[in-house]
Amino acid sequence: MTSKSRQRKSWREKLADSKDLPKVVEITGKMSTRWGTGTVVIPAPREVDEIMKKVPRGKLITINQTREILARKYGATIGCPITTGIFASIAARAAEEEAAEGRVDVTPYWRTLKSDGELNPKYPGGIEAQRAHLEAEGHTVKPGRGKAPPKVKDFEKHLVQLEEVWTQV
Repeated sequence: MTSKSRQRKSWREKLADSKDLPKVVEITGKMSTRWGTGTVVIPAPREVDEIMKKVPRGKLITINQTREILARKYGATIGCPITTGIFASIAARAAEEEAAEGRVDVTPYWRTLKSDGELNPKYPGGIEAQRAHLEAEGHTVKPGRGKAPPKVKDFEKHLVQLEEVWTQV
């Protein structure tokens, strides 16, 4: 079978593909320069999606909070920043696939912000679409400065308490 004859996986298929994850590995080599020592959990895509689904309307979560929940769940020092970000993006695109088919109870990915309250330009529709979702839920988005993306104003006041989500994961 040639690569042209193979169909690309849908975002929902990518979300469902656990790729033998989760796994906890020792932080070694170049990783220790950036992440320190200890262990890192590499989550399955569905786990990131499950956390994102738990964030209620009016509340927000950061990608770092998501990583912290995953690390706690597996007794790891940290949650992998790379795969957690990638899987959040996959969850967002899978939600948009579902929305395009008429589903309304999709993962509210727009409630997941970058670590400092910034909007995520990699989500479907980019910053403008995320801004529209957030403003529809009552959040105020302030413009970014220079090349920095916009941020949710006072996002810290709207963050979900980790215990609220942790006990449900």
